[in-house]
Amino acid sequence: MTADPDWALYRTLLAVIEDGSLSGAARRLGLTQPTVARHVDALEAALGSDLFVRSQRGLAPTELALALRPHAEIMGSTAAALLRTASGAAGAVAGTVRISASEVVGVEYLPPVLTRLRREHPQLVIELTLTDRVDDLLRREADIAVRNTEPTQGALVARRLNPVDLGFHGHRDYFQRRGVPTTLADLGGHDLIGFDAETPALRAMLVHLPGLDRSSFALRTDNNLAQLAAIRAGFGIGLCHVTMAQADPMLARVLDTVAFALPLWIVMHEDLKTNARYRVVFDGLVAALQGIARLDAV
Repeated sequence: MTADPDWALYRTLLAVIEDGSLSGAARRLGLTQPTVARHVDALEAALGSDLFVRSQRGLAPTELALALRPHAEIMGSTAAALLRTASGAAGAVAGTVRISASEVVGVEYLPPVLTRLRREHPQLVIELTLTDRVDDLLRREADIAVRNTEPTQGALVARRLNPVDLGFHGHRDYFQRRGVPTTLADLGGHDLIGFDAETPALRAMLVHLPGLDRSSFALRTDNNLAQLAAIRAGFGIGLCHVTMAQADPMLARVLDTVAFALPLWIVMHEDLKTNARYRVVFDGLVAALQGIARLDAV
């Protein structure tokens, strides 16, 4: 390496890897294509090695580029966190807070919570990333996370809520057409909505549902919002949040004795706990999500 490359070069590297082309990276970064090309050339010169193999199909990252990618992602997350931290004055509930949540929680529960926070604190800006992947708070990919798994990392502030119950539900029109199952065995004669790819958590759940597996589902998708939409459309029977379904008069629960507890945690990095805006958002999420699970302080 001839010199320490500027961070902007790694930012460009990451964009080119993700987009697979100079033009796509240029659009993502708001730069011109020649500028992106110069960044790649400068980084290759500094590292003394090629980062991409050029072909008619675009740019394919070399082994070195792929090895650099996770480090560039950390640099990107840290730079974004730096900008968020600097976006508000100390002691003021102003600036940017990035929240990570599952798709169902982010779509079904958080919009009214965030609306209330914004009304109470008009200088607050929210970034909401919806993913079932556990964002790494230590790398500041998010400031606050709503998680369905217990955090195992140190240096985190975590509040545990009582688990949210999942139960079997369907649209009332579906039950009028197909009848209501009264036993687990009856589910075999119904259109079931479930997963496509089996995970360890799903395997643990299936232990309590003898006779059900991937082949039992008439609709298979790993997107929880798609499963919920299919239940609401009357496609068949699937699992969803009991509290959420109770708010929809067209949904009915069956097999009431079958329930699965979904853990719920609100988590943030401990370095943020004395910052006013992060504390307000953290406490606001904890208070609001008591509507779907009673707070159970750790």
